[in-house]
Amino acid sequence: MIEATSCGGVVIFRGKVLLLYKNYKNKYEGWVLPKGTVEPGEEHRQTAVREVREETGVDARIVKYVGKSQYTFSVPEDVVEKDVYWYLMTADSYYSKPQREEYFMDSGYYKFHEAYHLLKFPNEKQILERAYNVYIEMKKSNLWGNHK
Repeated sequence: MIEATSCGGVVIFRGKVLLLYKNYKNKYEGWVLPKGTVEPGEEHRQTAVREVREETGVDARIVKYVGKSQYTFSVPEDVVEKDVYWYLMTADSYYSKPQREEYFMDSGYYKFHEAYHLLKFPNEKQILERAYNVYIEMKKSNLWGNHK
């Protein structure tokens, strides 16, 4: 068993959620949230911000930690058990540019219900729901947008 840790972000701008579309060698991989592997000496928060920037071109800011998801997948030599730490984040514009080297062919901001249905993985849908609920509560309390 190989243990791996990633961090990612649910980036929200004007109520819309940032997603990436992955297509590897013309094989449909699906829509995902931006995330990636923690590098040596890096804090989880730093990883989340860096990975969002690398994969989407977006300079996002962390608002709040929203939880951890876990999943396993097989590689030829072993099984990988992955923990992903997720952060609710905000951006300053709708700009995004998918990282082609990682096979991201498209990126963009979508309404919650669109994003929820587009997302491929159930664990990412759960995180999206949790993060969006935090966003809604913060908006109701006038706390969204006051965290520069």
